[in-house]
Amino acid sequence: MSRTDRASAPATAPATEGPRAPRASRVLLGAFLLAVAVDLVSLLAGAEPGHQVAKPLLMPLLAAYALTRGGPRLLTAALLFGWGGDVFLLLDADWAFLVGMGSFAAGHVCYLVLFGRRRTSPALGALYAAALAGTVTALWPDLPAELRVPVAGYSLLLTAMAYRASSLGLLAGAGGALFLLSDTLIATGVADWPQPPVPDFWVMLTYLAAQWLLTGGVLRAGYGERRTNV
Repeated sequence: MSRTDRASAPATAPATEGPRAPRASRVLLGAFLLAVAVDLVSLLAGAEPGHQVAKPLLMPLLAAYALTRGGPRLLTAALLFGWGGDVFLLLDADWAFLVGMGSFAAGHVCYLVLFGRRRTSPALGALYAAALAGTVTALWPDLPAELRVPVAGYSLLLTAMAYRASSLGLLAGAGGALFLLSDTLIATGVADWPQPPVPDFWVMLTYLAAQWLLTGGVLRAGYGERRTNV
């Protein structure tokens, strides 16, 4: 085929539009769900090695799944910043906690930019504002002094993300709310408040549900393949 023939020939379809994309999506989704199961079962069983192995795999698998579904780069970035937070929170050190919190904060910024200026409910915003004020006020005296301001600033950003997520619909809105719940559970642990049995299990369960629902909400809002169920 000459150069002219190649130029006039129809372009081949992108890989995400071909038959391989759904198959890749299914494989990645299955791998993600398997990693979720391993992580949660490991936490319930007190098998720390299983948690240490599974947790770093979760967000990269979900990000790769979103990419095969045509998800936007900001969604990928948000999930990978979540992966950074996951990895640093595996380390038992104050500096790692702060770096992990910063990584999650960067992910929330990505989500906020992605949500854009879509309309949201003022009443829901008032509820989130009240929840933020009440939570920070209650936790403040019991948080380590060096973490009070970072936690308060992070909580403001997280609450804004959770509120703005509702602009994409119920799916993403529920994801934002669960993200807020998950990180609130972490904050109560840092403040040394009474915890539910196996607190890390509940933190991860709500966090993973949050990221999954946010991903699904973004894809269904028109950023990915609307024809494919999440």
